[in-house]
Amino acid sequence: MKLTIEAWRQADADDDGRFETYVIDDATAEMSLLDVLDRLNDHLVDQGESPIAFDSDCREGVCGACGMMVNGRPHGPTPNTPSCRQHLRHFDGVSHLKLEPLRANSFPVVRDLVVDRSALDRVIEAGGHVAVAAGQAPDADAELVDKDTSEKALDYAACIGCGACVAACPNGAAHLFAGAKLLHLAALTQSKKERGRRAHAITGQMEQDFGPCSTYGECAEVCPAGIPLDAVAGVNREALRFGFRRKAD
Repeated sequence: MKLTIEAWRQADADDDGRFETYVIDDATAEMSLLDVLDRLNDHLVDQGESPIAFDSDCREGVCGACGMMVNGRPHGPTPNTPSCRQHLRHFDGVSHLKLEPLRANSFPVVRDLVVDRSALDRVIEAGGHVAVAAGQAPDADAELVDKDTSEKALDYAACIGCGACVAACPNGAAHLFAGAKLLHLAALTQSKKERGRRAHAITGQMEQDFGPCSTYGECAEVCPAGIPLDAVAGVNREALRFGFRRKAD
């Protein structure tokens, strides 16, 4: 399979960047996007050229490291699938790929397809944690959680923090990501104790680094973890809950 790749090349954050075109003659339908980049980099190194920098880790769709824009869409054409699990057989005969870094003001380009996603880390640092008393662990059945609640919490906890939702949003909003963290922790007994403070901290940090949500819904379509769109509504709900309770106090 002959494949033409238009890849974004950028030496560092101060470089303007540009697209460069490459051709791979030995691509196969079983290759993932990362396999294609591996093959292309092998050719570039053999020719004495600089390989294309891109993020990857587990290559099993669970780490969230491999985000990129593929023909203008975060991760690629298959909905709810990370870049490492997007295979050429799913591209319906497409022979031209345009690869670029995740496009969002909050994700500055480090090099080529690599972006700095530390803005997501700052949201987690602000409130995506649980403060517990150190010491002996409590018994497993000390604080009961019913099955439906625990399953729902796990659904939101599945977020892998890849940043595709931010890149898909015309406003660069991170409400799907932040909502997943808030609703996951708000559902569980131990983490409910900090629910209000967490909502205030996470929403405050999110508003500093990301844009406003206009409920376009593209975020849920590209999310590899399938986080439901109601996570977006959860952000405002948790923030309003904190505001009302603070006034009551």
